[in-house]
Amino acid sequence: MRRLDGRVAMVTGSASGIGRATAHRLAVEGASVAVVDLDERGATAVADQIREAGGQAIALQADVQDEAAVAAAVRGVVDQLGPIDILHNNAALLAPDHFNQDADVIELSAAVWDTTMAVNLRGVMFGCKHALPVMIENGGGSIINTSSSSALSGESLRSAYSASKAAVIAFSRSIATMYGKRGIRCNSVVPSVILSPENRSRISPRQLSIWEGNCLTPYLGVPEDIAAAVAFLASDDARYITGHELIVDGGSLAHKPTFAQSVWDDDAS
Repeated sequence: MRRLDGRVAMVTGSASGIGRATAHRLAVEGASVAVVDLDERGATAVADQIREAGGQAIALQADVQDEAAVAAAVRGVVDQLGPIDILHNNAALLAPDHFNQDADVIELSAAVWDTTMAVNLRGVMFGCKHALPVMIENGGGSIINTSSSSALSGESLRSAYSASKAAVIAFSRSIATMYGKRGIRCNSVVPSVILSPENRSRISPRQLSIWEGNCLTPYLGVPEDIAAAVAFLASDDARYITGHELIVDGGSLAHKPTFAQSVWDDDAS
């Protein structure tokens, strides 16, 4: 028996990247999966792939910053698959044209700040708000919210993104505290740089070498690494884990800033 057999999962931002990998992994583990994304065509393609592989999946279109759209998506999951057992709030605003505007705070516009918070944080809140009643009525469940290593360290860019992802961790702890006695576990998964196909296409060789140099493993992570962590947190194997941040970063946050330069210097000597 697979460890998620008979469970229903809703994954936002699952037409690509971490969300896509997670939707596939949860289906392999036995869950029926709702692939939810603003990109309806992409969500449909992922759901089709899951079904072709023998899993059960549906595709739903939703803009997570729109409360009515999230509420409708939750109703769609319940109507088509049944009560939600697993919620992975993964959707985030990652478009390069938006990221490029999330730079110097002195130049940062209120519109960029507000849009970042609307998708990355408000979207998580809406997902929890509308899925929680269903999960509680069904006896409980597991919520996993995608944060980022940017939430745990300062960066020279993307202050809005970092702030939104730090707030995701705090919000997750609140959900764990408020609803734990009602059968809800809530955790954050904290990725560092992940080499999704989308990222590979826009990373310069120099940037790639910097990231690889700061990683303690011989390789950078891929979306499937985060999907494995989400599947674990969704399962009964993690039944006593809640209010926790699971860092999945290849050790990028575990060392002093001088580590990478020291390695480069040793290699050069």
